[in-house]
Amino acid sequence: MHEDFNWHQPRLPNRPPPRQRARSPYVSPSPESEPLPATSKTTDDDSDSARRPSYLVSFFSPLLFLLALSYLAPYAIEHIQYALTRGKQRAEYDLAGDGLRQSSLQEISQAYQMVSQRVGPSVVHISVSGTSRESLDDEQSRFFGSNPYPSRGQGSGVVVDAEGFILTNRHVIFGSDRIQVKLENRRVLEAEVVGVDSLTDLALLKVNATDLTPVEWGNSNNLNVGSLVWALGSPFGLERSVTFGILSAKHRSAKIGSHYQDFLQTDAAVNPGNSGGPLVDERGHLVGINTAIVGETYQGISFAVPSNVARNVYQRLQSNGRVIRGWLGVVLRDLTTEEASKLELSMGSGAVITQFAPGDSPALAAGMKRYDVILQWNGQDVHGMASLIRLIGQTTANSKVPVIVIRKQKQVAISVQVGERPTQFE
Repeated sequence: MHEDFNWHQPRLPNRPPPRQRARSPYVSPSPESEPLPATSKTTDDDSDSARRPSYLVSFFSPLLFLLALSYLAPYAIEHIQYALTRGKQRAEYDLAGDGLRQSSLQEISQAYQMVSQRVGPSVVHISVSGTSRESLDDEQSRFFGSNPYPSRGQGSGVVVDAEGFILTNRHVIFGSDRIQVKLENRRVLEAEVVGVDSLTDLALLKVNATDLTPVEWGNSNNLNVGSLVWALGSPFGLERSVTFGILSAKHRSAKIGSHYQDFLQTDAAVNPGNSGGPLVDERGHLVGINTAIVGETYQGISFAVPSNVARNVYQRLQSNGRVIRGWLGVVLRDLTTEEASKLELSMGSGAVITQFAPGDSPALAAGMKRYDVILQWNGQDVHGMASLIRLIGQTTANSKVPVIVIRKQKQVAISVQVGERPTQFE
């Protein structure tokens, strides 16, 4: 039996239509219900024009910032540095004030003043007249060069004996007809020349007075480089001037002056007019006679005859009116490095005889030979040619002196009768 099956799509139950809500007059219509406004077509040029200002702003803004920073930064940094510096200076100012109130600088200053007060009464001002300008120029050129300053015929001196003896430089009174000495109390006295020594450029004067205040002698051998020194005198005629410095070097005789002067070098200000004045130490003791400078005026270097040399000359001038020096009659030189090494001597030791003076030579008469190396003179070690020249010069003429030499690497003892230095070598 054939039966047909009819397929039917099931029906969904009938639903009432959705309720239509009343449209509120305050609600804008849905976008779907409103037609889209008509738009115009945008071109690429219009788009680029719109974007260009934003690009320019973003590009130039950093540049403008950097430019402003380059101008403003220095001012800002300067103000910051100023504030820091000002603060530091203020702190240092306050600290210095506290430190100075507690420091001993005032005591140091008073010590400097006491040096001047101690030495001042012994310093004199020297005026000369009747001096030959030509002879004075020639003499001063040995020490100062040409001198255009108005201090000709003037100098300084120092009282070394209460009986009226005054030590000064020979070139101060050279060629003069009249010498006047002004004391610290402004008394002016006539002075006469007791004696001069050209090899040390020293002169001894005598005034008629017995109530003078002499300087105290010091020992220049005890001075060390760096020691404090004071120079007193009348630079350019400015009386009672005091300057201060240190001892810069010792034994300056190779480049300036003679071996007999054995200069002390200082940086104390010394000018024409200071010549003959005292150089003193921190106790006010005489350690030198200011004598020379480099150039026409002070340039930071000045020279003084050591007190040990000056005192020896003073004593001889006072006794004899001149300096009689011992004489060996030889030509000397220093040892070379090779010679010192071969003889196992330190550099600066000994002096070599290279030849003998013509005529009578005390060294030749005593049996000395060429190339003998003199190690000791009268019990004192010889520290080079200049040292031996001074030792011989300080020896009394016609006295016998023990000498030790090295000859062919062996020490030999010799006794020498010292002669008197001929006047033609003065």
